[in-house]
Amino acid sequence: MIAGHIEPAGSLEITAPYDQSPIATIDTLDEKGVDQALAKAHALFHNRDGWLTAAERIIILRRAGEIMQERAEQLALEAAREGGKPLLDSRVEVARAIDGMQICIETLRTEGGEEIPMGVNAASLGHLAFTRREPIGVVVALSAFNHPLNLIVHQVGPAVATGCPVIVKPAADTPLSCMHFIEILLEAGLPEGWVQGLVASDHKVATKLVTDPRVDFFSFIGSAKVGWWLRSQLYPGTRCALEHGGAAPVIVDADADLEDAMPLLAKGGFYHAGQVCVSVQRVFAQQSIARQLAEGLAKEGSAMTVGDPVQEATAIGPLIRPREVERIHEWVTEAVQGGAELLCGGEPISETCYPATVLLNPPADAKVSTLEVFGPVICVYSYDDLDEALERSNSLPYAFQSAIFTKSLETSLRAYRRLNASAVMVNQFTAFRVDWMPFAGLRQSGMGVGGIPHSMRDMQVEKMMVIRSTEI
Repeated sequence: MIAGHIEPAGSLEITAPYDQSPIATIDTLDEKGVDQALAKAHALFHNRDGWLTAAERIIILRRAGEIMQERAEQLALEAAREGGKPLLDSRVEVARAIDGMQICIETLRTEGGEEIPMGVNAASLGHLAFTRREPIGVVVALSAFNHPLNLIVHQVGPAVATGCPVIVKPAADTPLSCMHFIEILLEAGLPEGWVQGLVASDHKVATKLVTDPRVDFFSFIGSAKVGWWLRSQLYPGTRCALEHGGAAPVIVDADADLEDAMPLLAKGGFYHAGQVCVSVQRVFAQQSIARQLAEGLAKEGSAMTVGDPVQEATAIGPLIRPREVERIHEWVTEAVQGGAELLCGGEPISETCYPATVLLNPPADAKVSTLEVFGPVICVYSYDDLDEALERSNSLPYAFQSAIFTKSLETSLRAYRRLNASAVMVNQFTAFRVDWMPFAGLRQSGMGVGGIPHSMRDMQVEKMMVIRSTEI
């Protein structure tokens, strides 16, 4: 997917996470390939006469969305097979990705620069000032495995929409959806070089891609450890946006509608085997309802079919790698040995699958209580006082999306004011998202604001023109 011919440095076998069967082989590139990709992108951006107009970009985005719609089932099957997300959920992901192309178009049509007030004092008399938005430059995007198509759309779509040449490195576990999306953009009329995709041969090559002085904006979705380290290595002047994970807190008040809450929380915690950055993980339930809620979540989770993600009946697919099953089981075992009550799950189903697991009152210092589980595990903790629940919710160095379930407006507003979070859901799970809303990790959970319109703003500069004239 690099513009121009380049010899691959090697190859990478892509396997299905469910049964470890090989499904594809993809070329990898070394520093020579990275340099060629950056040189092409840099040259395209600095040839301003060759920039694509907004009208041209809209036509390309619209046609790409149409092609994606025509191939929706194929894209969903591929995403399910390479990433392990159940087919039903992968279809939703593809639908969101298609809608993401339309959001790019709508944002281009409705957002622009602004007029800066002039003529309001002696210094500004006879002046007119306004801004226009221009592409920031070369965008490099590193993406995660858990939404192999929609995350790429969130990173590449805004770059194409704003007129930035973009180089994307998908997760090595799930590169196929990304590469097919690039093929679709090229088929839709995007000229060669405006989007390029690669899988690096090693971490050194990936670091070279990110830290090169020709990179103007770096978009990262993945682990906090890697993201913050890469940010520290950026060339001076490179802007960036980082999206990491968290350990999403949910507070369930005694007056909450549990029949409504339980299936939502189970979906939010067990969806994609819990491999979601805002997955429901820590549920703080009022003492009088904690056991009832935990047992209800266990009942919901036990009813979910675990297995092959391409089967229609599957609700929970595999973990992305077998070692993740081992890690999660170690964390669950540690919590149980520390005093947590295991209500369901808790034993690997296979080398690659772990069942929906509910723990009641794990120790506060257990790994499941202090770190992002990134697996199908929900922890329920009882509390007596709302402020106690708020304090415990805010006790970790992560802050992303949170939730409160209650019928009380006052309780909702109190939680909204006091939760350390970029978003507080009321009677909705923490993993709720639509693709035009702001989506921001705070503290160790990230930097910048995601969501397609917000990413588009990050990938543009507002350039001001000031005109002095006696006719103004």
